[in-house]
Amino acid sequence: MMSIRETMMKKMRVRSAHGVLAAACIAMGALLAPAVGHAHDGKAHAQWEGTGDYQRTVRPYAVPDVVLTDADARPVRLRELLAGSDPVMMNFVFTTCGTICPVMVKVFADVPAALGAQAANLRLISISIDPDNDTPAQLKTYAKAIGAGERWKFLTGRVQDIKTVQMAFDSYRGDKMNHEPLTLMRQAPGKPWIRIDGFATPDELVREYRKVVLQ
Repeated sequence: MMSIRETMMKKMRVRSAHGVLAAACIAMGALLAPAVGHAHDGKAHAQWEGTGDYQRTVRPYAVPDVVLTDADARPVRLRELLAGSDPVMMNFVFTTCGTICPVMVKVFADVPAALGAQAANLRLISISIDPDNDTPAQLKTYAKAIGAGERWKFLTGRVQDIKTVQMAFDSYRGDKMNHEPLTLMRQAPGKPWIRIDGFATPDELVREYRKVVLQ
């Protein structure tokens, strides 16, 4: 059974587009860790297994009514945030992660450019699964370091509220070190969520997003 790093190295040999992305993200993770805090004590993430690079499913998730906190220390009611008409992409990360998260963050950073004019209405949301360490100030530093735009919101909150959100989206795995690569997207309130498990490239997410907004 391969580790995450071994899996990513295999992608570099098998698929050049994914390989370039993975290599860049590993490097970015190494650069960001000293800037935003400690690395995660040498522990490795849980292994992710699946066929292909990602798996797509459609899920009828209900958004929990919890209040989180953004990078400017402002309260954000998640249900209200997601009640707007704009399409959304969402993931779960933490700032001191050095493996899975830098890949997902790099992909999110590249999606708007890949979408072009269609990115104007897209809202990106990243929710920290390490609220004990990811304070609003930490998130703000991290967002600045990766060049996150105005329409990319980073959220943290109370431990129980973060757990509630993860459980609502079937992403809670008991510990931040066990989380898996996951992207969620939705066209609008009342529409089903598209769940992307695994490592999708920016172009692949754009393709899936266009399917969503054209539904």
